[in-house]
Amino acid sequence: MATGRGKVWLVGAGPGDPGLLTLRGREALAAADVVFYDRLVNEALLTHAPPEAELIRRPPRSEMSQADIIAFLVERAGAGQIVCRLKGGDPFLFGRGGEEAEALAEAGIPFEVVPGVTSALAVPAYAGIPVTHRALSSTLGIVTAHEDPDKPESALRWEFLARCVDTGLYLMGMESLERIVRELLAHGKPPQTPVAVIRWGTLPHQRTVVGVLGDIAERCREAQMQPPALIVVGEVVRLRERLRWFDARPLFGMRVVVTRAREQAGPLAEALTAAGAAPLLFPTIRFEAVASPDLSGLDGGCDWVILTSANAVRFLRLALADAGRDVRALGAAKIAVVGAKTRQAVEALGLRVDFAPSRFTGAALAEEFPEALSGKRVLLPRADLAPPTLPEALRAAGAEVDAVTLYRTLPADEGAAEMAERLAAGEVDAVTFASSSAARNFRAVLPESDLAGCLVACIGPETAKTARALGYRVDAVAEPHTVEGMVAALESAAGASESAGEPDA
Repeated sequence: MATGRGKVWLVGAGPGDPGLLTLRGREALAAADVVFYDRLVNEALLTHAPPEAELIRRPPRSEMSQADIIAFLVERAGAGQIVCRLKGGDPFLFGRGGEEAEALAEAGIPFEVVPGVTSALAVPAYAGIPVTHRALSSTLGIVTAHEDPDKPESALRWEFLARCVDTGLYLMGMESLERIVRELLAHGKPPQTPVAVIRWGTLPHQRTVVGVLGDIAERCREAQMQPPALIVVGEVVRLRERLRWFDARPLFGMRVVVTRAREQAGPLAEALTAAGAAPLLFPTIRFEAVASPDLSGLDGGCDWVILTSANAVRFLRLALADAGRDVRALGAAKIAVVGAKTRQAVEALGLRVDFAPSRFTGAALAEEFPEALSGKRVLLPRADLAPPTLPEALRAAGAEVDAVTLYRTLPADEGAAEMAERLAAGEVDAVTFASSSAARNFRAVLPESDLAGCLVACIGPETAKTARALGYRVDAVAEPHTVEGMVAALESAAGASESAGEPDA
């Protein structure tokens, strides 16, 4: 709800990569009652806005003019709301932010400008092209290919751009490419001048076409390049082959399905993004706490608490809280964990881990246990679908095991129709399974999808065994059995597929 006097934040959202939003921009989003954002703004940025904030995507120009936008900002801020006007790139670089700031000042509306990372610098950088270089470029021209149509004549001085500017950047220039080439050639720019056209810069589906003034238009036609794109003209383009980094990452451009529960998907999605992939979130499972689980095993004192997942840690904490207790209820019990993420979750509660096996499996935990289990009391918080292997192994070693079900694993099918369409259209390159439950539920919600055209990666041997039993070909199994291990295994499988001459999918 709006409080006090209204205000407008004119915020630069950056060129597309959500990681390029500034800290000040994130603060502005977090303070907003209303977020009014441009159509090309990455919607991942909206997660920084409060849950109750009103999110409005700018309609097409035919439906909402610049005058309408200004009136909207004035009206909402005048009513006492905090409005975040989220604009692509930088609001004052061809973003019409100056016009909006003028109107706000005239209306007496407080405003603040938050500069953004401009596509003019970021997009070439992500393509491996420095826009200036001591040996190649000391002058830089940034040009909009969309001038005000009401101007009596073009403000562009082509003779200057052709002869006096070492590097020319033409924003939103794809539709004007042939005119740009024609004017530069006509005003003396050599036909062999290097040119790069970069589409969807800084995003996982970035594409770059390189040529020279004499052939770049034909090359772009052959590559079927479409807007939005940025054009770089100058000798600095020659550096791309040595300096390219973003589109040289091992999984660049791969569309990878993440089937983990939504609250668990973040670390895998981040690791995939860091490797260059575009994660497609499609949770096939969700978790639900069991009401009033029996934790009486703690009351008489237990020797060990064994936690095999970060979820087990989370739901144990919730179960204790619901019972009016906290981690002090664990008493003097030692703690054993399986996996690095489980260790991190335990240590985040201020607890010390007493034992973790060398391999991230329940079997390894039972085999490597640091003391004799005969007569030991063990509390094993777990999911309803957890396999019986671990408690059976512990009991066989003489332990008294209290296996407590803290949470249920339930199927989820949000977005199933869209995912089926993506798979049928060949728009998925890989699918990841981080648990047997995820694989089973994927088959349940998409029974006709055989994944023949995709790489399939699993987090461990048990999950891989389940996936194969469901009829899927498994191409990669994580070692170690972690998110990072699964991404590394997928990188190896993708590299083997490419070297064998197979399609990226």
